[in-house]
Amino acid sequence: MTKIALVTGANKGIGWEIARGLARDGITVLLGARDDSRGEAAAKSLRDEGLDTHFLRVDVTDPAVVAAAARSIEATYGRLDILVNNAGVSRPDGAQPTTDRAAWLPSRANVDAMRAVFDVNVFGIVVVTNAMLPLLRRADAARIVNLTSEVGSLALALDQSGPYWGLISLAYPVSKTAANMMTVEYAKELWDTPIKVNAVCPGYTATDLNNHHGLRTPAEGARIAVRMAQIGADGPTGGFFNEEGQLPW
Repeated sequence: MTKIALVTGANKGIGWEIARGLARDGITVLLGARDDSRGEAAAKSLRDEGLDTHFLRVDVTDPAVVAAAARSIEATYGRLDILVNNAGVSRPDGAQPTTDRAAWLPSRANVDAMRAVFDVNVFGIVVVTNAMLPLLRRADAARIVNLTSEVGSLALALDQSGPYWGLISLAYPVSKTAANMMTVEYAKELWDTPIKVNAVCPGYTATDLNNHHGLRTPAEGARIAVRMAQIGADGPTGGFFNEEGQLPW
């Protein structure tokens, strides 16, 4: 039986590559996106490669839209095997990403901007996961993968010899720390079920989120999510991983 996957924020970047990777493995993939035209175009671009992909309108900040998406999946497929919570934003000043590092300092934090980041990166995961969980429970062994980041690791943030000591910011790193903890809490709730929940870090990937300054391609960044979305019954749950292995919280 063909598995069904939903990837949020899948009209471009890492999300699009995750959808591509899952579809290449024979999975029917629903590309979740806010914008109808971009979402349809992204799904069509993968169908043109012969992949089974379909656009599904998903705005992670709008519970009504997410609920409608869940109803659509239920009506069409009856279940959901894989959920990849990929949608994410990074706006230190409430506008576009900036290279002015001072704008990221906690003492200059814009609370409204933080709320906008948390609305997607934190509350969006809760909205989507809770709406899709009844469908995930109907699958034989569903998988939930949350895209987070090494910058959300408390241990790495406090390593003065590491690359993240110089990163001093609130909105994005703190949102990813919260997403990591949410991964743990969902894993604990679902511990005695076949559903596995893990967080993954794609690495410093060149996307719109960082003005394409990353060191990895979106295809490279997508690989860990594609892998963790398909782990077997002996795979982990409640963990935090990149391609090299498990990361510290």
